[in-house]
Amino acid sequence: MNLEAFRGYSSHNLKNDMLSGIVVGIIAIPLGLGFAIASGTAPVAGLYTTIVAGLLISILGGSRFQIGGPTGAFVPVLLGIVLQFGYENLLIAGFMAGILLIIFGLCKVGSLIKFFPKSIIIGFQSGIAVIIFSGQIPNFLGLHNIEKHEYFHLNIKEIIGNTHLVGIYSIITALLCLLIILAVLRFFPKAGGLSYLIGILVSSLVSSLFFSNQIETIGSIYGEIPNQLPVPHFPEVTIEKILALLPSSFVIAILIGLQSLLTARVADEMTHLRHNSKKELIGQGIVNMVTPLFYGIPAAGEVARTVTNIKNGASSPIAGITHALFVLLVLLLLAPYASHVALASLAPVLMVVSWNISKKEQFASILKEKSGHTLVLMVTFLLTVFTNLTMGIGAGLCLSSLLFLKERMKDNGNQLKKAS
Repeated sequence: MNLEAFRGYSSHNLKNDMLSGIVVGIIAIPLGLGFAIASGTAPVAGLYTTIVAGLLISILGGSRFQIGGPTGAFVPVLLGIVLQFGYENLLIAGFMAGILLIIFGLCKVGSLIKFFPKSIIIGFQSGIAVIIFSGQIPNFLGLHNIEKHEYFHLNIKEIIGNTHLVGIYSIITALLCLLIILAVLRFFPKAGGLSYLIGILVSSLVSSLFFSNQIETIGSIYGEIPNQLPVPHFPEVTIEKILALLPSSFVIAILIGLQSLLTARVADEMTHLRHNSKKELIGQGIVNMVTPLFYGIPAAGEVARTVTNIKNGASSPIAGITHALFVLLVLLLLAPYASHVALASLAPVLMVVSWNISKKEQFASILKEKSGHTLVLMVTFLLTVFTNLTMGIGAGLCLSSLLFLKERMKDNGNQLKKAS
């Protein structure tokens, strides 16, 4: 834990930390459920991740303000792993990613984040936003039983081919939730993520009162959410599984590192403090080794929740700890009620989240440059959307390196001409 945060700590700081933690906890619940479902896992896995990872990230991380848990950046990668290898193997991949993160931290890889090309970061984040948004169209339209595919174009084809099965009541519920979210944000801008919970609660309540038998809920698709933490468990590991999952684990580790360090940097800019990148990576590694033991999915620091934490007056890791304990309390006391949440109500929440993480302004700005950065951006974006994140980031890095070498050779050639 960041002990520097407790110098001059007072009862007033404790009160602000606890209040901020409760606010962030309220926001984290619908996001945890939504990201877990979008990743192809059970909704409760998102709550387990929010509790276990959220608690440990605050205790072990290198930023006093970091709020961790399931994030949108992982959705396409985790869904791909679940579709290809299954949920049990996703837990192994997450554990392996934790080991890699500890190695990254010990090797001080965190200091290299400043050299990671902005065009690649914007490219894959925008690609992820497109995948999350499109992935929620079936829930928005009530197409809960259509087959999920690993590739974007196949999922779009599946949606188009099943438009005759669209459910009008799902659309009404989803539109109601979306309108409530937008209205709350319009008239109460400071509400932030609280608008998600309000939208889900009101739209789910309306659907249960007026057309309860005409719409799918979390309970009807996934069963009732248990009101307890699971007994720690780990699936059987073999050499074959390790070799098969290593590429996916490496991508997960890179994503966790990037997401967490970028979030910590945002927190630094807002508070004029500095995080410890080595401690952050090692902490994230331990977190992602422990979380799978409780059936949790990979987790990282998350920008929106961390920013909300700071804006609500947090000053220490106590806020993050409170957020995790609040979600645990909700799980223990109110889990059965979450089973009544309409799946159509979760779709607009993730659509709004994907819009917010799309980096549209930066994307447009790099496009206008019409430079090598533009090419890197588009290659990363298109390959992320139409193939996978591994291909997107890998191709982006290779192309960026080639363009850098070309520029250096050009500069050296110009210097030789001047010298002669």
